[in-house]
Amino acid sequence: MKQLLKQYEEKPPEIVFNWKDPETEAEGWTVINSLRGGAAGGGTRMRVGLDANEVLSLAKTMEVKFTVSGPAIGGAKSGINFDPNDPRKKGVLERWYKAVSPLLKSYYGTGGDLNVDEIHEVIPMTEDCGVWHPQEGVFNGHFKPTEADKINRIGQLRQGVIKVIENKNFSPDIQKKYTVADMITGYGVAESVKHYYQIYGGEIKGKKAIVQGFGNVGAAAAYYLSQLGVKIVGIVDINGGLINEEGFSFKEIKTLFLSKKGNTLSSSKLIPAKEINEIIWKLPADIFLPCAASRLITKEQVDQLIDSGLEVVSCGANVPFADKEIFFGPIMEHTDQRISLIPDFISNCGMARVFAYFMERRTQMTDEAIFLDTSNTIKNALTNTYKTSADKKNISNTAFELALNQLI
Repeated sequence: MKQLLKQYEEKPPEIVFNWKDPETEAEGWTVINSLRGGAAGGGTRMRVGLDANEVLSLAKTMEVKFTVSGPAIGGAKSGINFDPNDPRKKGVLERWYKAVSPLLKSYYGTGGDLNVDEIHEVIPMTEDCGVWHPQEGVFNGHFKPTEADKINRIGQLRQGVIKVIENKNFSPDIQKKYTVADMITGYGVAESVKHYYQIYGGEIKGKKAIVQGFGNVGAAAAYYLSQLGVKIVGIVDINGGLINEEGFSFKEIKTLFLSKKGNTLSSSKLIPAKEINEIIWKLPADIFLPCAASRLITKEQVDQLIDSGLEVVSCGANVPFADKEIFFGPIMEHTDQRISLIPDFISNCGMARVFAYFMERRTQMTDEAIFLDTSNTIKNALTNTYKTSADKKNISNTAFELALNQLI
């Protein structure tokens, strides 16, 4: 696997598009790792300090993810080095999308990502540049539909991503009108744990879990895990955390979900960040969900969790371990060799799978069909991994080998 990984990481990307904003200090990149299947896909992010190497690593990550989620296309990513809180952000994004629109019309599909909103920024701004939908390039380059079919499928994609969830089994509150995009990634992370126990053995109900990060992904994953009978014993977020060694009830987790402020945990009982970080890593738990930012989890934290009885990690964040390497650094490898580690490209593929699902012809638009499709996609990926090796350790190693064999 390591030889395949080295070969994949070292292969230069097919296309690197570099843009310098004429009106501000902003600089942007689109990196298309390959045009596998005639197209490539990956979202647009913005942050201070972002560079071309970060965009390249994310593009390669997307390509691996597509081997699970579909469609069978290349990985890409866009990134802009600019402060997302700057009042000039709107103008920067508008000029960026105008510059990159020829790619979006031809063979590149994008969406929202860190500090860039799919619904309020990406879709309207690309439309203003004459792009029918941010994924139009994937339709044209990969699916090659007729004009009428493209119109129908773009309509289906547009409607599906912003679809308000009406089924109470999938929404914490029907009245608050949560969308598929709000919930699907966290749902997939929770389902990956459910399928792990079904496939590799064990009963999920009654297991104890720690969740890191309480944004869209972490809060939703905690909600769905609790719904499955898992006891959430600890939550750690940027502004502090909560601990209940007996496990919060489903009602308590639902209340925490509904009362979060933006993407952060909110509670009158919040333990300060410094204090929570001194105790939570020693808390006995079977399941750990790192759902905060990338590259945060240290080897010391992993070892403390394992020494306290940890069985499985399911990655809600992309590359959650504090490794420099694009994919499989020493901390991730160390974790994979000691316990069960479900890699990010399987566990958090929900949104990528939703895009692929809605790009297909005449899909069912019910909540149950959409969520079940993501669940089955994750289940199939873990089943294929298990068939290759039934060992509860080295799951990520095996899954990467299966993915890379499709790409090299």
